[in-house]
Amino acid sequence: MSAATTRSRTPDRLCAEAVDLARAAAEEAAAPGVVGEHVSVVVDGDRVVTHFFECKEPGYRGWRWAVTVARASRAKVVTLDETVLLPGPDALLAPEWVPWSERLRPGDMGPGDLLPTEAEDPRLEPGYSGADAPPPNSALPDAVTPQNLADLVEAEDATPEPADRGDRADRATDRVADTSPAPERGSIASVAEELGMRRARVLSRYGLHAAADRWDEAFGAKTPMAQAAPAPCVTCGFLLPLAGSLRQAFGVCANEFSPADGRVVSLAYGCGGHSEAAVMPKPPRRAAPVLDSMATDAFPLRPSPDSGSVITAEAESEDLGHS
Repeated sequence: MSAATTRSRTPDRLCAEAVDLARAAAEEAAAPGVVGEHVSVVVDGDRVVTHFFECKEPGYRGWRWAVTVARASRAKVVTLDETVLLPGPDALLAPEWVPWSERLRPGDMGPGDLLPTEAEDPRLEPGYSGADAPPPNSALPDAVTPQNLADLVEAEDATPEPADRGDRADRATDRVADTSPAPERGSIASVAEELGMRRARVLSRYGLHAAADRWDEAFGAKTPMAQAAPAPCVTCGFLLPLAGSLRQAFGVCANEFSPADGRVVSLAYGCGGHSEAAVMPKPPRRAAPVLDSMATDAFPLRPSPDSGSVITAEAESEDLGHS
């Protein structure tokens, strides 16, 4: 071990005794009353030491104020080098920083929030393929270049010259102008817009699988609600099937009393609101009265004498003593 290394491990006496200078520097940088007791001294080099003081700031448990002092060679005065707050061995540290795109969870977005997607998002793929440039086997050149013009001039040499045409180079120039790339109106993007293909990107196979796993975990066959259901959603009348490749596995629940109302559910999911689980019996209805409108009912003008319901005139006159 060299002599210089040995000297660097031994603290300079004047620098090690400059505790008051280091405390004053720490109190100047910190708020009043947050600099605690002197903890230790660490040798940083020849005539360079760092004094550590306890930090009493709430929320910074285990942190220490580090004040570095130094002394020039053959000098009697110790000078201040640096003051900083550093974590100690048992310091309370913040968790490792995570990008916002990885911290975001379903349900975190609110009104007015924007969630940009990356250009190479694996969940998406182009909605229509191709580019606005002509294909490699197209008769249209990509651009008008001197090489294209020379090739066209050579092609004109092999063909007879019409009488009504001018100079050969002019004809080649006209041909290049005629075969220039199509205008923007005829581009693939504009054609896709005209055909209703307005989405530049659609779900990729990876995006479909990720969505299916997420939906199946929330409203799938392994949930407690589905395990206790009388029947799966595939036989429920409230199920609205999806379109596309996921219609064989998922649908949308339209039962307002179901816990999955308006949610994408697996066809193997189920709940107590199944349309065929318990059909309520209809209340009994009273039979309609029978009216015979084809026959007639006889209504006698006078009651029958033997009916006993009406007193005759003779019996009335005898009781009253009339003749």
